[in-house]
Amino acid sequence: MRNYDDDWSDDQRGLYDESYDIGEAWAKDPDTSSDELQDVINMAEADDDELGDMELTHPALVDAVANATGELQDSITADRDDPAFRGFTDGVRDGAEADVFGL
Repeated sequence: MRNYDDDWSDDQRGLYDESYDIGEAWAKDPDTSSDELQDVINMAEADDDELGDMELTHPALVDAVANATGELQDSITADRDDPAFRGFTDGVRDGAEADVFGL
């Protein structure tokens, strides 16, 4: 389910939506391994203390944010206030099959 912050601008909501759609499609892709899915689901479910401001290099996440923003990325800051990060992880969580561990 899409999860916007009330104070996000239209651009931030658009970035979230694009990242969400990419994450959902990636989760549904039969070529995506269950281990990769689990890694992203673990990121989505981690406590803020666990994530901190960790720089993530998970290829699917980095590619999704680069596609959504139109900017090359080497890493993504794990920040639930970032519409791209949250959109991708929410999309993956919602797109993954119910039998994926952790859901």
